[in-house]
Amino acid sequence: MTLPPEYFEHVYGNSDDPWNFESSPYEAAKYAQTLAALPRSRYARALEIGCSIGVLTALLAPRAEHLTALDVNAQALERTRQRLEQADLLGGVTLLQRRLPDELPDGPFDLVLLSEVLYYLGPDDLERALDAVLARLETGGTLLLVHWTPPVHDYPQTGDAVHEAALRRVKTGALRHLKAERHGDEQEGYRLDLFERC
Repeated sequence: MTLPPEYFEHVYGNSDDPWNFESSPYEAAKYAQTLAALPRSRYARALEIGCSIGVLTALLAPRAEHLTALDVNAQALERTRQRLEQADLLGGVTLLQRRLPDELPDGPFDLVLLSEVLYYLGPDDLERALDAVLARLETGGTLLLVHWTPPVHDYPQTGDAVHEAALRRVKTGALRHLKAERHGDEQEGYRLDLFERC
């Protein structure tokens, strides 16, 4: 079952940075690896789904002529807005409060990034979300997935299950798999998979 918006209201109500995105060396290294994996130096229309408080958003924005960043939580989006404003990056970014899988903005996009977000979806919603993403990704566009792999007791899925669902779309010819990486270990690790829209 997909985690409801109220779950994130509780999380952000208890902390401005519940996953230590601003201060964690692990997160900083993951963000650097995420950006390094992108095959193009710049994108025309990028979509970041699940931007949280905008730490990665601020790093991604200079790589796009226009970036649309989504999150389900209004408090997280406000933190993102403040961060981008302070860095003078807000002009090239649109922030939207949206929920997966049914509220994605219209495409096409030449980059879609999903970092630490898809494991919040139940199995049916995950499949619908991936289909919705692909419908908005232009031919030749980049799809990058980055997810924590150790199990979390209240998440409906693991990062591995999420990435395997995306990999099934390679077999159908919808995606080409360009890169697979694993970092960290069973206690603190993530996987990164890079795809291109066929």
